[in-house]
Amino acid sequence: MLTIEPARARRASRERAGTGKLAVALAGGGPLGAFYEIGALHALGESIVGRSLTDFDVYVGVSSGALVAAGLANGFDTTSLGTTFIHDESTAIPFATAVAMRPALAEYGQRIALIPQVLADIARQYARNPLGAEWPAAVDALGRLMPSALFDNSHLEHYLRAAFSSEGHTDSFRKLAHRLYVVATDLNTGESVSFGTPRHDRVPISRAVVASAALPGLYPAVKINGRDYVDGALIRTMHASLALEAGCSLAICINPLVPFDASQATGEVPVNLASRGLPAVLGQTFRSLIHSRMQVGMANYGARFPHADVLLLEPDRHDEKLFFTNVFRYSGRRELTDHAYQRTRRDLRSQADALAPILRRHGLDLDMSRLSDHERKFSTAVRERSLDTRRVARRLGRALNRLDSVLAGLGGG
Repeated sequence: MLTIEPARARRASRERAGTGKLAVALAGGGPLGAFYEIGALHALGESIVGRSLTDFDVYVGVSSGALVAAGLANGFDTTSLGTTFIHDESTAIPFATAVAMRPALAEYGQRIALIPQVLADIARQYARNPLGAEWPAAVDALGRLMPSALFDNSHLEHYLRAAFSSEGHTDSFRKLAHRLYVVATDLNTGESVSFGTPRHDRVPISRAVVASAALPGLYPAVKINGRDYVDGALIRTMHASLALEAGCSLAICINPLVPFDASQATGEVPVNLASRGLPAVLGQTFRSLIHSRMQVGMANYGARFPHADVLLLEPDRHDEKLFFTNVFRYSGRRELTDHAYQRTRRDLRSQADALAPILRRHGLDLDMSRLSDHERKFSTAVRERSLDTRRVARRLGRALNRLDSVLAGLGGG
């Protein structure tokens, strides 16, 4: 679903069309959200011409959206992101799902080490008052033995550090050619912190991204300069205001988390989320809270930033494929990303008449011939990139063989 919020006021006539700053703002949503955003962004990048998505002025990312935003700001286009995280065909720095799913063994060990102390505390409480109502306190003490996280995010940080430090990229906010903001939450104050701002731009990008995506319960808090940080979505859903405050005249926003509307589902079997267990119920609750907060923020943008055009892309609320695809299978990832790609292309086609004049104000155009190609898929770009890589490798191999032959000839002479 594409929502277009045109600017309420025009800028001064002296400002030429196409000279304003452009921004991408990405909300979180776990692995599902990241795969949805890559597919949607690829459709945008192919269909909107005039500026590459890796050449925008400002990028804002929250939670898993921070990983995608940091990739774009660092020059990794959507095809590169797709070959790495979805098709597992990256030849530079291969990625494996296990990098983000390794058990938090250190956390488990720390909790196990507390068992003697906690049991001793419970025994002392019971000895003081064996017939009193001390068991609620004992239950509270036992809560200290529960791990604060299931998975270890340090391996993901190591991977991102290597990727962002590779040739042509950087793990430093200050060295980026474009502005990047990564939003996280200070666990002990509940305040939102934007890494990449002058006060917080010395932190490595990789560490900021892992902090922004540290969903409590799944990943441990990330310590930065003595503070503990967790998922940025706890306070702000998308935080596109950072880009608009930086003077951007066009913000393309993507929010992959919307509550599922089972009453409009088109599947053959009716969907009842309550029957799908606790994960489905908690997921729907989290989506509803996050989405309602995002709607409040978006509603204020028009009044606060009357000169800015805002485009918001979201999934359809009745889209069963998006909500119930298993993204932990490779086939599920590919299916979901291509689904987001096709749905975004559909939305761009259906609102082309309203969208085209807005894009032209920013020096952009819609490539309707590309949008009209119904045979094209996200995997098409991945195949094209793989073929190009193999062709380059073959040419390089032939050149090296010729060089060897020349050097051998010189040596023999």
